[in-house]
Amino acid sequence: MTRLLLVGPPGAGKGTQAARLSGAFGVPAVSTGDIFRANVAGETPLGLEAKSYMDRGEYVPDSLTNAIVHDRLQEIDAAGGFLLDGYPRTIEQVHELDSILSQDGTHLDAVVQLVADVDEVVSRLLGRAQSQGRADDTEEVIRHRLEIYEAQTAPLVAVYGERGLVVEIDGLGAVDAVTERILAALAERGIVPDALDPASV
Repeated sequence: MTRLLLVGPPGAGKGTQAARLSGAFGVPAVSTGDIFRANVAGETPLGLEAKSYMDRGEYVPDSLTNAIVHDRLQEIDAAGGFLLDGYPRTIEQVHELDSILSQDGTHLDAVVQLVADVDEVVSRLLGRAQSQGRADDTEEVIRHRLEIYEAQTAPLVAVYGERGLVVEIDGLGAVDAVTERILAALAERGIVPDALDPASV
């Protein structure tokens, strides 16, 4: 019954670690981007409404994002826990997530924050852009994206930090090493995958 939130800047390997943690804990990685795409592809009522905003190049409003996440967390595979990636993004969404979880009598167990040296992340993203032929991803653009991320995420991390939920992890280095750091830090809080839990053996 593990419920985690994973946050980290672009280029910090968040997607890779989300997949690994999802596998380790046996819970779905719930990405808002994936949820939107699935709802749009499935032409659900929420998906069609979201698509109407996206087609106009507008942001999907919080109310709709909240509704889509709420629906996803009610699905049976999330009953035993989940790993959130990309939500919440605003303080209002933090409060909405609190409300969603309190309805089920649950709460987040930890917020894993991947941190990384800005220059190292910029270098990594520039290399990725070059290999993928994305000429628009200049250093200036990448640094601006990182500044936006920092501005948006700092208030959320502060709120969860006050609740004692934030686990700060160095996101740089070998993928295996980062995963081990995350699992070790969570284990210190008594949050361990079933396979590693002595009580489950």
